[in-house]
Amino acid sequence: MTATKLVGNTILERIGNTPLLRLDELTRDLPGIQILGKAEWLNPGGSVKDRAASAIVSDAVKRGLIQPGNRDGKGLIDSTSGNTGIAYAMLGAAMDFPVTLCMPTNVSPERKKYLAAYGAEIVWTDPTEGSDGAIRKVRQLVADEPDRYFYADQYSNDQNWLAHYRTTGVEIWEQTEQQVTHFVAGLGTTGTFMGTTRRLREFNPQIQCISMQPDSAFNGLEGLKHMATAIVPKIYDATLADENIDLETERAYAMCLRLARRSGLLVGVSAGGAAAAALEIAEREHKAGREAVIVTILCDSAEKYMSERFWQDAVREGQSNG
Repeated sequence: MTATKLVGNTILERIGNTPLLRLDELTRDLPGIQILGKAEWLNPGGSVKDRAASAIVSDAVKRGLIQPGNRDGKGLIDSTSGNTGIAYAMLGAAMDFPVTLCMPTNVSPERKKYLAAYGAEIVWTDPTEGSDGAIRKVRQLVADEPDRYFYADQYSNDQNWLAHYRTTGVEIWEQTEQQVTHFVAGLGTTGTFMGTTRRLREFNPQIQCISMQPDSAFNGLEGLKHMATAIVPKIYDATLADENIDLETERAYAMCLRLARRSGLLVGVSAGGAAAAALEIAEREHKAGREAVIVTILCDSAEKYMSERFWQDAVREGQSNG
């Protein structure tokens, strides 16, 4: 294949169409039940957030709110806990427009390195205020200099959930050959759950759609929101979920380790939480004597989280056992 044939293979064209992985180890003792995970780390920016970011950026370009190839023009700004920011930074580098991100200082060192590598401008915020503090900061910056920025506002921008309505929901329906019975996803900006659920419900209103969120305001599920205490995204509609699972951070950590050691999959903490919630549904369906095809979103891999303490503890445990 010649280089000229690869020119059309742009960053935007490589986003989506991620595979579904069978998590057979989780359902080994649950005959009639399948858990499938969407391997979103295979997007070019390494996470599910590539979908929303690309939709938001493409829409902004069409409306003339940002101009690719113009580093001196209006730049994109948004708050982020990491993955959406990485996606924005990747797109800004590829399409040549400035990107400014507000994010808590306690995000993982790996995420900081990704953002520095892409050349994004970072405004650090108080870690004790979490993602809400970053939201407040970006609103302040936009109010102070409205002509300098296009505020992408992933928490309120309909392109966020529409990205999943157009792509993720369709992919799941087709990849399961219309057999999906349950959909499970975590709540952060809520775009993944909102868009995918709306699309799957159009295909089959009987599909059960279950959301997952941290069980408290103080948690280790980076990127997810405890809705009762957080600034609730404008795109969120609580009535869409058939059920919500409040998940303990420790269960997500345990699932990350289980998938690593028994399935050879290194996934991020929110992905571990989603898999744990999917397993809870699987065990319930098995107990009720029903068959099920449960699909969840594995938001990203573990590569941006390997400095997390639970991974380090696992390393020390392995060394002591050795």
